[in-house]
Amino acid sequence: MVEIELDGRKVEVVEGSMVMHAAEKAGTYIPHFCYHKKLSIAANCRMCLVDVEKAPKPMPACATPVTQGMVVRTTTDRAVQAQKSVMEFLLINHPLDCPICDQGGECQLQDLAVGYGGSSSRYEEEKRVVAVKDVGPLISMQEMSRCIHCTRCVRFGQEVAGVMELGMSHRGEHAEIETFVGQSVDSELSGNMIDICPVGALTSKPFRYSARTWELSRRKSIAAHDSSGANLVVQVKNNHVMRVVPLENEEVNECWIADRDRYSYESLNGPDRLTAPMLKQGGEWKQVDWQTALEYVANGLKNISKDHGARSIGALVSPHSTIEELYLAGQLMRGLGSDNIDHRLRHAEFSDAPGVRYLGTSIASLSQLQRALVIGSNLRKDHPLFAQRIRQAVRQGAQVHALTSADLLAGAQAWAMPLAQTCIADASSWAQCLADIATVIASQKGVPAPAAGQATAAATAIAQSLLGGERKAVLLGNAAAHHAHAASLLTLANWIAEQTGASVGYLTEAANTVGAQWVKAQPQTGGAHAGQMLAGGLKALVLLNTEPEFDSAVGAQAAHNLAQAEMVVTLSPFKANMAFSDVILPIAPFTETSGSFVNAEARLQSFHAVVKPLGETRPAWKVIRVLANLLGIPGFDFESSQDVLAKATATAPNLSNASQAAVQLTGAVSAPHVAHIYQLDGLVRRSPSLQLTADARAGQEVSA
Repeated sequence: MVEIELDGRKVEVVEGSMVMHAAEKAGTYIPHFCYHKKLSIAANCRMCLVDVEKAPKPMPACATPVTQGMVVRTTTDRAVQAQKSVMEFLLINHPLDCPICDQGGECQLQDLAVGYGGSSSRYEEEKRVVAVKDVGPLISMQEMSRCIHCTRCVRFGQEVAGVMELGMSHRGEHAEIETFVGQSVDSELSGNMIDICPVGALTSKPFRYSARTWELSRRKSIAAHDSSGANLVVQVKNNHVMRVVPLENEEVNECWIADRDRYSYESLNGPDRLTAPMLKQGGEWKQVDWQTALEYVANGLKNISKDHGARSIGALVSPHSTIEELYLAGQLMRGLGSDNIDHRLRHAEFSDAPGVRYLGTSIASLSQLQRALVIGSNLRKDHPLFAQRIRQAVRQGAQVHALTSADLLAGAQAWAMPLAQTCIADASSWAQCLADIATVIASQKGVPAPAAGQATAAATAIAQSLLGGERKAVLLGNAAAHHAHAASLLTLANWIAEQTGASVGYLTEAANTVGAQWVKAQPQTGGAHAGQMLAGGLKALVLLNTEPEFDSAVGAQAAHNLAQAEMVVTLSPFKANMAFSDVILPIAPFTETSGSFVNAEARLQSFHAVVKPLGETRPAWKVIRVLANLLGIPGFDFESSQDVLAKATATAPNLSNASQAAVQLTGAVSAPHVAHIYQLDGLVRRSPSLQLTADARAGQEVSA
């Protein structure tokens, strides 16, 4: 540790730290633009000049290493005058358009100009103008004349997103931040560039000119898409969600969010929203009141149960639903006498799991890994924030290995990180590839291998790497979870992890995959699983927040199969499943209801509604509660979602990635069903801006 004096106070910091780090620790604010705690140091704005004793001139706090006994002053006349001089230079070419700038009210340059800017300018020449640039549907670069060349966006692309999509061309007054050869910005984390831009050069294209920052109410929430459980600030005006930005949580999402968490709000007020219950009568859809719709559903379920038995009724539920909704859906089915409920719509294998499968380690620890084997995942697109964490580990020297298929690892920038060793094989060969790795490890350690394999070059390289290092993880992705031999893959992964001292776990697909297992939203006593229900045969189905045509392994065939049922009830925020449903009940999306999600590391996070439900929309937990009351099922006297949560989580989950399954190496296996990044759920599918991205177009081409 090194001790310095900062504005008369003693501050101890780690050797190698900069003056800026000491100031942060001491709570002393030093004005800056280019410095960001998550990015490398550029020292190109010079706004953070401070007075260092014995230094011949003011020094940049972000790039001046601390030394024992150093004396630093941040508010002397020399430091303040240097900062004011830098501000004068920054404002020479900056357009005076604060009243119309979309960044007005949350602009660092605007804020600091009040304290360090002059009341008049000595510069009388014409200001420079930078040409407008179109870089895609998410980020606006219409006003790059405002850019002060802090290069935060450039460094973010290189260091966090892993792809250098922006760079600086030319020099001097001709310098510009731009993409090259007219390319667009296509990173799945690109929206974070808007957050870190200290001026109004990069702004949100969907949000532009829709509200002023001081008009917005800010409310905390949790992301409802992938399993990271990113913390959000949802900004609201006139009961409409206007913008979504990250809420910093170092243990979960740091200060970043994925683009699908940022822009999916567009679907909340889109034309596809369902605002009143609808019944299909004579082949035509008609709006009805809640009493009529619920009584129709209750009477239909009673009659079908009476005529065909309770086991002819089932529920397909989404792992994007809250714990409260999933718990009550399960209680409803079991109250009717049926165990037919499942959230595993994209799975091909439905073996009994001894516990709740989860990440097997903390999310924060992914940044500190030294070795990792990722099985069956398009890591960058399936889990953007996890990929970002692992990318930081690679920058510190970690070795990451991939066992995947060609379509999950397409292109040189597939994961936007260098991979130490890649084993590319068809899904049918994944178990054999793991058996090969296990065979090498077994021979190195002198223990019997769990399955017959060969010491191929790739297997040997991966095995030797995993046997080294200290912090290690074997991670199974969405394609591994949906694989027809998923249990075999987990058994082999467990053996490899045990022999190498690594953790083992699933990256998990949806916002509440872990929570769905916790509250038993899957068969417990021999009920029909999702694959059996999707194949048809049941007389009545309840679909909670899911569209099987897009959310299941069956795909388009689901519409035909489910249409054979006597009654299909859909609970959705959108006009969904209209081809085969008989009733559609409008339920609230995550912004309009209170609830809880459990992320991949089994962190339970609750949230409140940020806006009132749209039209006649109601929270799904309330709809299920009233439906159960109409059916005469006891135990549904909950007054709030907190009451439901307390009952649902009364027993702690048995977190376990154990597998007792025998290893199966052979057998025909089709490619696992994996949703593309902007097809994951109904919210992202209905976001116009996300559907205009290069990733969305690529996903649509594959689906076609």
